[in-house]
Amino acid sequence: MDFIELEFGLQRREADSYTAELRISRPDSDAETREFSRLLTDKIDIRTLHEHKFDVDAHGRLLSEFLFADPKVKTAFAEARALADASNAPLRLRLLVGPSAPELHGLYWEALRDPDDGSPLFTGERILLSRYLSSADWRPVRRRSKTELHGLIMIASPTDVTSYRPGGRPLAALDVGAELARAKAGLEGIGCAELASGGTATLDGLMRHLRDGCDILYLVCHGALIEGEAWLWLEDEAGKARRVAAGELIQRVSELRNAPALVVLASCQSAGGGDDARTSDGGALAALGPGLAEAGVPAVLAMQGDITIATMVKFMPIFLRELQRDGQIDRAVAAARGAVRDRDDWYAPVLFMRLRGGSLWYKPGFEEGAQLRNWPAVLRQIQNRHWTPIIGPGLTDSLLGSRREIAQRWAETFHFPMAPYNREYLPQVAQFLAINQRASTFPQNELISYLRSDLLARYRDELPDELHECKADESFADHLSRLISTIGAQRRKRNPAEPFAVLARLSLPIYITAAQNDLITDALRDIGKEPHVDFCRWNDELLSLPAIEPDFRPDPQHPLVYHLFGRLTHPESLVITEDNYFDFLIGMKKNKDFIPAVVKRALADSGLVFLGFQLDDWNFRVMFRAIMDQEGGRGRRAMYAHVAAQIDPEEGRIIEPRAARAYLESYFTESAISIYWGSPDDFARDLLKRWEAGSV
Repeated sequence: MDFIELEFGLQRREADSYTAELRISRPDSDAETREFSRLLTDKIDIRTLHEHKFDVDAHGRLLSEFLFADPKVKTAFAEARALADASNAPLRLRLLVGPSAPELHGLYWEALRDPDDGSPLFTGERILLSRYLSSADWRPVRRRSKTELHGLIMIASPTDVTSYRPGGRPLAALDVGAELARAKAGLEGIGCAELASGGTATLDGLMRHLRDGCDILYLVCHGALIEGEAWLWLEDEAGKARRVAAGELIQRVSELRNAPALVVLASCQSAGGGDDARTSDGGALAALGPGLAEAGVPAVLAMQGDITIATMVKFMPIFLRELQRDGQIDRAVAAARGAVRDRDDWYAPVLFMRLRGGSLWYKPGFEEGAQLRNWPAVLRQIQNRHWTPIIGPGLTDSLLGSRREIAQRWAETFHFPMAPYNREYLPQVAQFLAINQRASTFPQNELISYLRSDLLARYRDELPDELHECKADESFADHLSRLISTIGAQRRKRNPAEPFAVLARLSLPIYITAAQNDLITDALRDIGKEPHVDFCRWNDELLSLPAIEPDFRPDPQHPLVYHLFGRLTHPESLVITEDNYFDFLIGMKKNKDFIPAVVKRALADSGLVFLGFQLDDWNFRVMFRAIMDQEGGRGRRAMYAHVAAQIDPEEGRIIEPRAARAYLESYFTESAISIYWGSPDDFARDLLKRWEAGSV
């Protein structure tokens, strides 16, 4: 689905005056993009707006009078809506409240009125509203395919909850069964774990499940604003109340390797009943929304103010059902809000979102018919052992973090001074570290130290005691290798379709890896194979290290795992900095024996599959061209089917996914490489299913 985009930013100028910044664009045409900034001459009366919070019609009219008093702002909005109508596309309105104007978050923007006829703007699916929140969080926003989604339903109803009276109103025990049934019905088809009260709905239990991987968190709990701070009523292990400050939850979420893609915060009922029964959090959960977005959660749905239970009961199932249709979060909110428009509190649901595409998941291939067509050729090559996996670092992003994340953390820690866009490229940042610290091997040692500390901090509770510290005679590099191997084994045990496990089960003689860990070697050993391991000698200092025998001939029982860019257990072999990559490329050109003959044969005379790379990254391009330039390979490579698994281009990095897809397909056409438009996990599951079915 295409959308017309309208970004509407509000920044404080001085006292009670604000600047409006507008940007109108359509995704299929850069020429249609318009941007301008206006100083809003009308003053906004925050006090009067708060006085009208219980008169939503008046509140919405006052907001509209403030926002559209400037004729150019009103005209720009009308143009965006007309463009959407002419294109038969929804208008996606992102309201960006800047950090200079936090007081504007407390207003009911969802109640905004049409500047022409005074009707509510956001009770249908033609105009989709979200409060757009930028974040300094470094973690990339990655989407998964719908079949891969995991959910967590958490319902906290402490046994002693009725003894609490925040704001003078007693809290009520929940009907846990009804709440659970409603959530499960809405999330049907998505595998969901449950923490349904009884001492399970604890903060530690929540974080344990989020660390395991959770795309949708549906949280039902009491909340309250106490002296301006939001608090949540969760449980302890005995099932009694444990009050948790919103700030503590936000901090814990910010420490996760992968935050949930969507958090739904469902308020709980205060004591009372009937059609007027209301939630009791006074907006505490809505106040949590911006904090979670800042902590890295791409989308948060909460309720502003106290909403009636009757509205919640009608809104939530429709939202969850609509979400399942296409994954468009703001459209699902709009559809559900429209269904409760006859309720007095229809405006209460508020969506905080920093997903520019608006979608919870991606559809492999972007559209029907765009999937891999040469599966039969691929499977036949595997049968004939003429298939060579080339494993990229992206296969371990969920465990070790992405190269972009590491680069950005280092850039902040070591005060990287270059242009902001270079802060996410590890070779550039690592090069700065090497020069700044006057030690060419500093980035390699820092990488090992960083990864080791990070894994110990995140997985300490899941590791055996003997792994919490180095052995007396053990290096940090060897300790890190043991940590990765242990955690990797746990992940393969939980998931039979884990990519390394799937690749290891194939009868292949050679695995080439640009990742610098031993996870593929561990997976091969898991099933009784005896892999030989070697790495590229890309500089003279590495030539003295033992290598495989020149006459070694790998086979499926004794495969070769060849590390192109070094191995963590040999820090001096790691290719990290720009200079390292230049030396690597120079070595490839100068020395014909730079790569063992058996590896060169595999690159030239078998089908290649690239897994765990972002195909638009310069690092991949360098490696790709080096492989394609291998002597004698161009003619024979045309005999085989080659594949690259490419996830839906990462949220926020690519402006127009369809154009990016066309560009990448064009780029790889001359090399006879087909693009599998899905993640490596998608590819591994698809491959396993087809291989076990024997479909060639």
